[in-house]
Amino acid sequence: MANSSTQPVAIVPPSPSREFRGVWVASVANIDWPSKPSLTTSQQQAELITILDRAAKLKLNAVILQVRPGCDALYQSALEPWSEFLTGQMGKPPAPYYDPLAFAVTEAHKRGLELHAWFNPYRARHPQGKSIVAANHISKTHPELVKHYGKYLWLDPGEQAVQDYTVQVIMDVVNRYDIDGVHIDDYFYPYPEKDRRNKTIDFPDEISWQKYQKSGGTENHNDWRRENVNTLIQRLYQSIKSTKPWVKFGISPFGIWQPGFPKQIGNDKAFNAYQELYADSRKWLMNGWLDYLSPQLYWKIEQTQQSYPVLLNWWIEQNTQSRHIWPGIFTSRIGQNSSTAWPAKEIVYQIKTTQGRTGSDGNIHFSMKPLLQNRGGIADLLPQDVYHHSALVPSSPWLDNTPPEKPQVSLEKDVTGTKTVLRWQPTGKQPVWLWVVQTKTGNEWNTNILPTGQNSTLLNNNQVEDVAISAVTRYGIQGTSAVVEMPQY
Repeated sequence: MANSSTQPVAIVPPSPSREFRGVWVASVANIDWPSKPSLTTSQQQAELITILDRAAKLKLNAVILQVRPGCDALYQSALEPWSEFLTGQMGKPPAPYYDPLAFAVTEAHKRGLELHAWFNPYRARHPQGKSIVAANHISKTHPELVKHYGKYLWLDPGEQAVQDYTVQVIMDVVNRYDIDGVHIDDYFYPYPEKDRRNKTIDFPDEISWQKYQKSGGTENHNDWRRENVNTLIQRLYQSIKSTKPWVKFGISPFGIWQPGFPKQIGNDKAFNAYQELYADSRKWLMNGWLDYLSPQLYWKIEQTQQSYPVLLNWWIEQNTQSRHIWPGIFTSRIGQNSSTAWPAKEIVYQIKTTQGRTGSDGNIHFSMKPLLQNRGGIADLLPQDVYHHSALVPSSPWLDNTPPEKPQVSLEKDVTGTKTVLRWQPTGKQPVWLWVVQTKTGNEWNTNILPTGQNSTLLNNNQVEDVAISAVTRYGIQGTSAVVEMPQY
């Protein structure tokens, strides 16, 4: 008989990898999905399933789906018309009817993928829009808030009513859909357009600017424009957090805050998003008005002036509130049969650069199309070179740091009596978002990340000695594992 004073060695499984592996799925101009505006409902759904299956197969863990390209909706909305990029005609619902965002959320969650809804806060119409404008589009219902700018229609960020409207539209989606994130990209005030004489057109906001001055405002025109954007960002963050604190708020601004930051970004020809788009992206990060920042670092590693690792290091240094830094990478530049095309290895090296840096733990691919086409072999290289194992999305402890309880685990034989079925159930009050199921054979641990709806698995390998199961919350917090020693039959 064993001496009762000797304690068995506690079995502690290794922590799973943590890395944000996202991909943008753009609907504007039918870049990624749907591939064209005239598809049937079943074709749209099949394309979306193909995208989600590919994302899961590549061991990505988040899809960022564009649901509002220009004051329109790729979801059922009482506020804005159906997008023409969905059905070919603004205001026309899909037939037979379905709700694309509800469908995308359900299917993503079945695969253990996060689904972030991506909005354009100010763009009201894209030049690729060709259909008749719907009667309930804001350019018809509130023409005073909409400006013609170059080939675009644009909401005026200086109007209080525009800010209220944008927040209302986004919060409508937060309230009604089980999304995991709200995402906005680099379009704030529009990128500069030129007139026929090649002169830059100023944004036509004289009316809102004069209103501001008459109300006693003292900021100069540029600072006022920047403050309009800052106020929207801050309001969105607070609104989301007070409604569903687990819904992450992410922004993907232009990759350089201002020329001269870092020093080698010269002032001569560099685009200045701070001056031209009125986007003070560093301020949003330093004030913690977001959960993740994805600066679009769309330059090669060896491009001296805008080198990927140099920019990445600069952004990490600005991150005083310890938010997530998940840079956007230009996967679409791979193999476009042009002098500017990139080899797939460039993207692999950029991901490896991110993985090797403390302070950044993920990337977002722009966009889905090259991953579907396996352009330059990128879809083969990712799982082979950088995404070897599934990864959990990094946790957001500033939102909620409460770990979930240990699950209850049971073992039983399958109907043939030869294989073991592992079952588990949640315990405690913390809702479970994912399960981490780990099996140990010899000294090797194998880790699987499963969606919350899955509560059992078949153990095919009869060499498994120990099994560990833990829960993960929507904030990314992992609980203690329930460890079961396998009976030796």
